[in-house]
Amino acid sequence: MNLRSLLPLLCLSALSALAEPVPAARIVAADLAAPAGPMNRMHNFCVGAGRANEGLRADWQRQLRQVRADCGFRYLRFHGLFCDDMGVYQEDKQGRSLYNWQYVDELFDFLLSIGMKPFVELGFMPGALASGPHTLFWYRANVTPPKDYAKWEAFVAAFVRHCTERYGADEVRSWYFEVWNEPNLTGFWMGTTGGKTDEEFAPIARAEYYMLYATTARAVKSVDAAYRVGGPATAGSGWIEETLAFCAQAQAPLDFVSTHEYATMSGYLDETGNAGTVLSPDRDAITRSVRATRAKMDRSPFAAAELHYTEWSASYTPSDPVHDSYHSAAFILDKMKNNGAAAVSMSYWTFTDIFEEAGPRLTPFHGGFGMLNYQDLPKPAYFAYRFLNRLGDTELKNTDAESFVCTDAKGGVQALVWDFTITHPGPSIINQEYYVQDLPAKAKGTVELRLAGLARGAYTLKATKVGYRANDVQSAYRDLGSPAQLTRAQVATLRDQAAGQPELAERVEIGTDGRFTRSLPLRENDVWFVELVRE
Repeated sequence: MNLRSLLPLLCLSALSALAEPVPAARIVAADLAAPAGPMNRMHNFCVGAGRANEGLRADWQRQLRQVRADCGFRYLRFHGLFCDDMGVYQEDKQGRSLYNWQYVDELFDFLLSIGMKPFVELGFMPGALASGPHTLFWYRANVTPPKDYAKWEAFVAAFVRHCTERYGADEVRSWYFEVWNEPNLTGFWMGTTGGKTDEEFAPIARAEYYMLYATTARAVKSVDAAYRVGGPATAGSGWIEETLAFCAQAQAPLDFVSTHEYATMSGYLDETGNAGTVLSPDRDAITRSVRATRAKMDRSPFAAAELHYTEWSASYTPSDPVHDSYHSAAFILDKMKNNGAAAVSMSYWTFTDIFEEAGPRLTPFHGGFGMLNYQDLPKPAYFAYRFLNRLGDTELKNTDAESFVCTDAKGGVQALVWDFTITHPGPSIINQEYYVQDLPAKAKGTVELRLAGLARGAYTLKATKVGYRANDVQSAYRDLGSPAQLTRAQVATLRDQAAGQPELAERVEIGTDGRFTRSLPLRENDVWFVELVRE
C-alpha cells in the first residue's frame, strides 16, 4: 500500500482524534509554607465489626492487629456484647440474676493490648432477661425489651462497674456507651418483621426505646457521671429530632448522638442480599445526611454533643460486590473529604469479612462488608484507609476537591489524589449484578502534582495506585475463575496482585527553588498516594 492510498485513513484517524478532546490536566498544588491546619483524623477514630463473639477468634484478632497497625483505628464498635454466646447473664431457680464477664474480659483485654478501645454498643438482650422470643440473624440476637427494667438497669450497672474495677475509671471515661442498635428498624427492635421502617409502628417503637434509653443511661451514669452515653444508633439518620426532644424534655443524658447511613437508593436491612441493592446516583449521598444531622443538633439544647456515625458504607448488606470493587476506594475518600468536621467519627462497617449475620459465607469474595476477606487479602477499601493513615499531621492549603496534601515533622510530603465517578447506570441493574462484572475504567487525562516550599536536597519518591487492575483483588479473583475455595497457591497469587507495591519509586533532587512537579495518568476511580521522603 502506497502513501497516497494511506492518506484517507490518516485523515480519518486525525478527525477521530479531534472528535475526542483530551481532558485538560488536573492541577493539585500545595506549598509547605501555607498550612491549612491539623489533618482531621475523623476517618480512623472508629471502625466496625460484626459481633462480640467473633472477636474471640484468632483470625479475627489477627486481622484487627493488621488494620490497627496499618490504618490507625482507635475504637472498635460491634453488635452482640450481651448475646447469649457471650455468656453474660443467667438466672437461678429463684429468678436471681447471675452475671459472668469472662468472655467480655477476654475481648476487651485484647482490644486494649493492641492500643484500641471499645465503642460499647449495649445490646442485644440476654435470653434469660428478654420479654419475648424474637431473634434476628444466624446467631439469634434477641431484639425484645427486657422483661424487667429493674433487672436490666442492675445488669447494665453491674457491667459498667465491672469494667471500672478491671480497667479503672480514667480508662472507662475515654469509652463510649451506645444504647442498642437501629431501634427504628422493624427487626432490630421488639422482634417485628418486615426489614423496613414501619411508620405506623414507629411511635410505639420510639416510646419503648426511649424507656430503654433512659433506663440504660441512668445505669451507666450511676457508676460514674462522667461516663459518656448516647444514641439512638438509628438507621438512615432517623429519629434525630425526636431523640433530641425526648432527652431535653426528660432530662435524660445525651453525651453524643449516633446514627447510621448507607449510600443505597432504598431499603435498610437485608443480610442475605436477596432483595438487591442499587448504589445511589447522588454524589452527596451520606455527606448530605451527616451535615443535616449536625445542623439539627446545633439547633437543639445538645449543640455541644459529639456526633458519631457508628456505621456507614456504600451498601447495608454484606452480600454486595460493591464492597469488593475498586470503586469503593474513591467512594470512601470522597466521603472523608466532604464530611469534614461535621462528625467526630465515621465508623466504616466493617474491617473484616469475618461477619456472620447470615452465617459463615461460602466463598472468599461474596460482597462482604470487610476491608479484608477471610484470607486476609486486602480490598481497595483497605488501601483507602491505609493511605489516609499515612498522611502527615499538617494539611496544606489545596483547592483541588478530590485530594489531600499533607506534610510531616521531617519535611516530607504526602499527596492523596483520586477521581470519584459514579459509573453505576441506576435502577436498571442491581449492585449484585453490576459490580461482579469486569468494569474497565475510562481515562480521565492526567493529574499534575505541584509542590513548593520543599527543603533543598535528596528525597525518595514513591507513588502507589489503587484502581481498575491496580491493587484490585476482585478483578484478580475474577481472573482465576472466581473459585468457591482458594488453594494456597491462589491465595499467594491474589496477595501478589494486592501487595500495595508502588508503581513508581525513585530518588529525586529538590533544587534551591524548592519545587517539585510530577504528572500521573488518571482513570475513573483511580487513587494515587504519592510520598516524598527526605533522605
